[in-house]
Amino acid sequence: PGRARRLLLSQLFQPLNLQVGGEAGLEGRPGEPLCRSQKLMLQGGLIHPASPGCYYYLPPTVRAMEKLVKVMDEEMQAVGGQKLNMPSLSSAELWRASGRWEQMGPELFRLADRHGKRYCLGPTHEEAVTELVAAHSNLSYKQLPLRLYQVTRKFRDEPKPRFGLLRGREFYMKDMYTFDASEEAARQTYDLVCDAYRSLFDRLGLPFVKVRAATGSIGGTMSHEFQLPADVGEDRLVLCPDGHFAANVETLNGEQTSCPTCREKLTQTRGIEVGHTFYLGTKYSSVSNAVFLSPENKPQLAEMGCYGLGVTRILAASIEVLSKEDSIRWPSLIAPYQVCFIPPKKGSKEEEEGAALLERVYDDLTEALPHLAGDSVLDDRTQLTIGKRLKDANKLGYPYVVIAGKRVCEDPPVFEVWNQNTGEVLFLTKEGVIELMSKVQVP
Repeated sequence: PGRARRLLLSQLFQPLNLQVGGEAGLEGRPGEPLCRSQKLMLQGGLIHPASPGCYYYLPPTVRAMEKLVKVMDEEMQAVGGQKLNMPSLSSAELWRASGRWEQMGPELFRLADRHGKRYCLGPTHEEAVTELVAAHSNLSYKQLPLRLYQVTRKFRDEPKPRFGLLRGREFYMKDMYTFDASEEAARQTYDLVCDAYRSLFDRLGLPFVKVRAATGSIGGTMSHEFQLPADVGEDRLVLCPDGHFAANVETLNGEQTSCPTCREKLTQTRGIEVGHTFYLGTKYSSVSNAVFLSPENKPQLAEMGCYGLGVTRILAASIEVLSKEDSIRWPSLIAPYQVCFIPPKKGSKEEEEGAALLERVYDDLTEALPHLAGDSVLDDRTQLTIGKRLKDANKLGYPYVVIAGKRVCEDPPVFEVWNQNTGEVLFLTKEGVIELMSKVQVP
């Protein structure tokens, strides 16, 4: 009841290493390169190394992740997605039946229970979801298309985990599996989900490219990747400058140097894969006998597709491509906190009046815009100068910083507001601050 409790920076569990000079104290084996997102996330107290390829995600990262999942939920539900959750433990029999127990090799984390029954920790869930749908033996064509998705931890025994959350052994993924009555319907679903992915990356303001891709261990006959161009990317891409053609080089036969449509010279770039889509046909439904009853009441195999988005990878990749060398920039929509309030330094002549006025702005803002109540932080480390705290706020990437500076004692009081994404500084009254923040979107 009453006013929302103020979030104080000193009480947030985010152990900052912002004072660290260079790369001392950062995880990474000697001589191993650290990429920008890994360095910034370690310095900013967003992640903490646990074991190779595994990290603790600290509270701000979990906030960003939950916002990202909300945006994904909106996009998936807009295309008729239904959310479920499947077990991480998957029985070896399922994987043997599809042939992937052997095919995936050492990438699978394998284990046995006390009765000697073999399992793997799911890196992906094609077998599991097909088994689930096959168990509903009276599925009718009227119930299709079926679009089932989940957001869960996945496990891959990477030989060389590196670059923080970009290539880990344990990570979060959104994976959707679709079941259609015909190949034509399945291809329509494919285009629909690809458009939802485009919409997601557009909303996040991320510069993505959709490229032709190899089907790899998942299989199927058609596949695309959504890539964020970046120097540390592990994929090599070729792009037509006019946008007619884009492919992962692993799909090309020999050296293709010009666009098949317009003959323009293809440019090469590197990319971080953040999404992958596959048209599977009946590869898995035929193994599990996932059938539906046709209008003639005949059992028919469902046509499948699968669609993955790397949740934790999108977080790290967005920091990789949007940030400056020494300061984090988030896609505004999913920044852990939208606004940081900086009161005057202890002992300054503005201290008493300025602190009270700034707290009032904080309280009035969260009252006027309740959706920003959990998104506002007060940097109460008043033993530090405003400049030092502003520098930290800049490094941590709050989209907005509101400061009680020299002009806070004017009549009416004027606050200094930094828009970190555009770099502009505004001088606003309390009403001006609230009006500016009313335009801020959170999922």
